[in-house]
Amino acid sequence: MSSGAGDLIAAAAAYFFRRIVNGAFVCYNADMKRLRFLTALWLGKIAVLACRVLGRGGTDMPGRLALKICPDVLKYLSSGVNTVLITGTNGKTTTSRIVERGLAAAGLDCFANRSGANLLSGIVTCFASNAKLSGKSRHDWAVIECDEAALKFVTLYIKPVSLTVTNIFRDQLDRYGEVTHTLSSIRTSVANIPGAVLCLNADCSLTWSAADDAKNAVISFGVDVPIYRGEVSDLSDAPYCSRCKSRYNYDYRTFGHLGGWRCSSCENKRHQPDIRVTRILSSGESGTAVVMSIFDSEYTARINLAGGYNVYNACAAAACLHSAGVGDGTVIEALGSFEGGFGRMEEFSLGGVSARMILVKNPAGCNQVINYLCSGSGPALFVICLNDRAADGTDISWIWDVEFENLAARKDRLTGLWVSGVRADDMALRLKYAGFDEGELRVIRDYNELLDEIAAQSSPVYIMPTYTAMMDLRGIMTKRFKLKKFWM
Repeated sequence: MSSGAGDLIAAAAAYFFRRIVNGAFVCYNADMKRLRFLTALWLGKIAVLACRVLGRGGTDMPGRLALKICPDVLKYLSSGVNTVLITGTNGKTTTSRIVERGLAAAGLDCFANRSGANLLSGIVTCFASNAKLSGKSRHDWAVIECDEAALKFVTLYIKPVSLTVTNIFRDQLDRYGEVTHTLSSIRTSVANIPGAVLCLNADCSLTWSAADDAKNAVISFGVDVPIYRGEVSDLSDAPYCSRCKSRYNYDYRTFGHLGGWRCSSCENKRHQPDIRVTRILSSGESGTAVVMSIFDSEYTARINLAGGYNVYNACAAAACLHSAGVGDGTVIEALGSFEGGFGRMEEFSLGGVSARMILVKNPAGCNQVINYLCSGSGPALFVICLNDRAADGTDISWIWDVEFENLAARKDRLTGLWVSGVRADDMALRLKYAGFDEGELRVIRDYNELLDEIAAQSSPVYIMPTYTAMMDLRGIMTKRFKLKKFWM
């Protein structure tokens, strides 16, 4: 650490220590709980400052420190804040960015965990960073994306305006287990927050079943028509009825197990959504035009990111914004003007070449990225970075359920196919089985070399990393190409 950085941290620590001491004299005889809360808050703030000075994000460790001092610190930090929680397997970050844009456009002062730090500790850090020294929030609203497994703990402390569940897919089997475990966690969370409005995906039979025993008000969302032309994969994470265990039939599929589902034996079926896309007008590499019905009022809307999964994210965000009282016109404006979230269709200029980074972590999401790539018109380089660290999921068997064969059928779309990451060899093997010859694949293990090669390209580049690969790449890219830091 440089002497200048050390002096700055020391000065900050001294400043906050004086405030802690002064606060102690005031609080000691009155309220020891508040003293513990303030101590946790201030030390958390010091930790955030220290991390930022050192060039690190500081999105997780400060929250862990605060929780050790005051385990219920989030209860105090979230008090008085109108919070919307957004969870689900895929689409949390993009949905949150649309909601944040909509709240701001409606004139509502809000903050959000933009970095994607969505475990309990990361959410604590986010609230602490946006709190005054007194503990009161600087903002009236918060848009918080939350990990599905962490949700049942977060909802013990935050009493949100609404909870939006985007979807439930198989994801990180080593961490989440089967989809029934994720659903159980969400149902437990719903029981913790009986006053929250539930915004649920009616096209996802798993997500919709969370409403079965809930007493909450519900806003449903979905898509009334197929998103893609032609046949879509019938790979399903929910083939059987949640009530009677008979097989579902489908009037149409959008992707995965999403679509117009109905049980073959009982009355369980897709609910007609309150907010829904009724027509796909056009789709391209920069976005999708749709007709959206919001409680039977129809609007033409442009969704500012391409891909069928972003049609669902738009519907989820519209439902969440409606729960917050945002008007329809503002909702439609937000859909066409939001910016992609961190690593989610995020666009960069790397040495003059256009590059997009698209995070993947499970078969359903990865298949949607492949659909997006195959639907493009111009040639592009495709880079896959596969890691198996804890945050990625140590079980990488999911790559064998991804339809890379569809990508192999569109080799004319590719100027190259490169693989990188800790498990690059496993990914290369999967791609060979999908139909790529060994000479068509290139393994580049070093990220600096990878970025050198990307920057030398003349055609667009699409980078598809798992989570820790994205974090590693994004850190190097930020330094080399002067990008905005991920926590901003």
